[in-house]
Amino acid sequence: MSLDRVMGEGYFTTTVDALTKWGRSNSVWPMPMGLACCAIEMMAFAGPKYDAARFGSEVFRFSPRQSDVMIVAGWCTYKMSHAIRRIWDQMPDPKWCIAMGACASTGGMHRCYGVVQGVDNFLPVDYYISGCPPRPESVINAILKIQDKIKEQQSLKLDS
Repeated sequence: MSLDRVMGEGYFTTTVDALTKWGRSNSVWPMPMGLACCAIEMMAFAGPKYDAARFGSEVFRFSPRQSDVMIVAGWCTYKMSHAIRRIWDQMPDPKWCIAMGACASTGGMHRCYGVVQGVDNFLPVDYYISGCPPRPESVINAILKIQDKIKEQQSLKLDS
């Protein structure tokens, strides 16, 4: 049977890699790591007004084993950084990280010995959201950027 004849009957073909990328990018489940005031805006993002379900992120997972992206919202102390890193290590690959707000990105106004000056000191951050606190629309934009990043990555590792 020729390809033209099959396509004429309404069938389509794709690669397993493209199908996997589509599935992963449309079901990004956040692991909320609300540490300070930015967590209030993160909760607003999850509410009905902003409808995160249309981007596949309606489900906040409080189990790291069921999460795809960690959203670190707020300033982080050195004591808390060890717990956050442990949770990050429990998340299955592939995983992504968003630093939400000025404090999570750079330490913000908290320039003291007990505060980590950016979570990128102990986590691989994929996207930074600026602001103090950032608006929920910025979190939606970050999720869309993570989805674009997922679509560009090779999802299947082939043995040579």
